Amino acid sequence: MSEPVDWNTNIVAEFRANEGKVGGPFEGAPMVLLHHRGRKSGREYVTPTMYLPHETNPDSIYVFASKAGAPANPDWYANLTAAGDGTVERGSETYQVTVGELTGAERDRIYAEQARRYPGFAEYERQTAGVRTIPVLELSRA
Repeated sequence: MSEPVDWNTNIVAEFRANEGKVGGPFEGAPMVLLHHRGRKSGREYVTPTMYLPHETNPDSIYVFASKAGAPANPDWYANLTAAGDGTVERGSETYQVTVGELTGAERDRIYAEQARRYPGFAEYERQTAGVRTIPVLELSRA
């Protein structure tokens, strides 16, 4: 369990040192840091993730609970949806967001765009086929 925490800690530090930019497998990808509180523990967490900008609203972004194609949703997804709000760090800015989950054709359209831009997301969807549908959340500035 310590490996993902260590990996996240390094990504968070790099993100903050470079105004939201990171290297390695995420070089050039749009990244945010999701701040969320554990729905059971009450502990505060910070999770780096890729995002897709909203097509027309600069105050909204989409995030994808892919968990790299694992069979279960990531904890951050359950924490954010249970709370209905959270905080994001985007570039050098930190702000509150409300959380909405996309469903149906809208979810499919947004996920397909992310998979078109970043083919790893198509692979995640292939890995989870028949097991779970990868959730897509819209985070809007509060």
